Amino acid sequence: MLLLGQRVPFGNDLIFDATNVEDFALHVEICEDVWTPIPPSTYASLAGATVLANLSASNITIGKAEYRRDLCAAQSGKCIAAYLYSAAGPGESTTDLAWDGHALIYENNELLAEAERFPAEEQIIAADIDLERLAQDRMRWTSFNDTVGDHLEKLRTIRRVGFTFEIPGGDIPLMRDVERFPYVPNDPAKRDERCYEAYNIQVHGLMKRLASTGIKKIVIGVSGGLDSTHALIVAAKTMDRLGLPRENILGYTMPGFATSDVTLKNAHGLMRALGINGTEIDIKPSCVQMLRDLHHPFSEGKPVYDITFENVQAGERTSHLFRLANFHNGLVLGTGDLSELALGWATYGVGDHMSHYNVNASVPKTLIQHLIRWVIASRQFDDETSAILQSILDTEISPELVPHAEDNREKPAQSTQEKIGPYELQDFNVYYITRYGFRPSKVAFLSHHAWSDRTRGDYPEGLPHEKHNEYDIATIKKWLDVFLYRFFKISQFKRSAVPNGPKVGSGGSLSPRGDWRAPSDSEAVVWLEELRRNVPG
Repeated sequence: MLLLGQRVPFGNDLIFDATNVEDFALHVEICEDVWTPIPPSTYASLAGATVLANLSASNITIGKAEYRRDLCAAQSGKCIAAYLYSAAGPGESTTDLAWDGHALIYENNELLAEAERFPAEEQIIAADIDLERLAQDRMRWTSFNDTVGDHLEKLRTIRRVGFTFEIPGGDIPLMRDVERFPYVPNDPAKRDERCYEAYNIQVHGLMKRLASTGIKKIVIGVSGGLDSTHALIVAAKTMDRLGLPRENILGYTMPGFATSDVTLKNAHGLMRALGINGTEIDIKPSCVQMLRDLHHPFSEGKPVYDITFENVQAGERTSHLFRLANFHNGLVLGTGDLSELALGWATYGVGDHMSHYNVNASVPKTLIQHLIRWVIASRQFDDETSAILQSILDTEISPELVPHAEDNREKPAQSTQEKIGPYELQDFNVYYITRYGFRPSKVAFLSHHAWSDRTRGDYPEGLPHEKHNEYDIATIKKWLDVFLYRFFKISQFKRSAVPNGPKVGSGGSLSPRGDWRAPSDSEAVVWLEELRRNVPG
């Protein structure tokens, strides 16, 4: 068409490409375009548009606002794009209609900003859109790219207009809300729904495995720690759903050289409260025999607590469980979680790395903590069981393999988080690196925005105030460095041989048969160099 003496493109087949901002490509459609079975923005997104805008003269009727939200959310999700919607507001004729000035910004089905409806004054809404996140998701969704191939002929007809985006100068603060716990929603209603779904995914996975094998008994090691507690609760619910007695769960607590009084007490109390068949096996004699066979200094009375000393205990526990499963015709239930798998924090082979089926393989440590809090708050069990679960939550996370120097057995001597970092930071790292493939410096930036100020933003309900932590950029960088080295350099060979287990959530699978197929001899150099080069501290 001609405009001011110039011939300019016009139509709904235009994409405006920002030549100076990577992945910024804008498409605009009008009003009821988005109400159609195949909106023009669908083809535009397949052709590369990442930001979809809708200028709408939409009037308002009762219930229409919710339908707009549904349309915009669904379109942003299906197109893996941002969707910006603005309806007409005050100033339009009200002869037969009324207008509410509704405006929305969605990113891949997530609401980022919404205007006040029926405003008294003019208003503007704004939000940060993560273009890289959209681009990464599009690369991973094979069905999205398959659809591009199916409509390639039409997509080639879409016209592109280049422009230079004027980037504001100076520091631009991040408006976007970055949740500290990406696996645990802050919203109580959403969190309850996630907890309900997580438990049922795990229960149904275990039900199917038992049914397909014909096995009716479960063998599980119960340490009195978070992971075995959660797995045991899943096992109990599974037996209830199958109509089998909980006595078919054979729980074994196996104290070693460093088992504390509090974890041993909690293990026995939990097995008793859940009504399973609970037994204690002292593994120290068999460990001493193996250490003696190895000519280890500990067998001669020397206080040498090296990796061999630790792994002998972990191996003896798992060896006992497998032979017990043979003896009782049972299935060994794994307890190790996603966080440990990501960090390689497991004894390979005949150790906590191995089982017949692992219901926790896709569940990170922070989610397990909140699942247990949810079990307490929703009164899934009686008061006695809830009290034991709270004690387990309050106990230091520890492998309990190295004893106190002064033989103090009241509490664990080791702290896992002192060795591999706070799980709340490492789970943040797991999520953004495995789910989106972000470069380390961006993960550190997002982590700092989420964790640098404990007074900003919300914490999940039920998290004690004394655990409302904050971290400076130097601490975030330190533990991200540890994560990158362990995740990319030294842990993949363990993930390449993990037992079966159900995928629970997005960004929650490191199975070599599914979401994470990687070489066992990969390097961490490029990741570490990017972090050290671009992050201060």
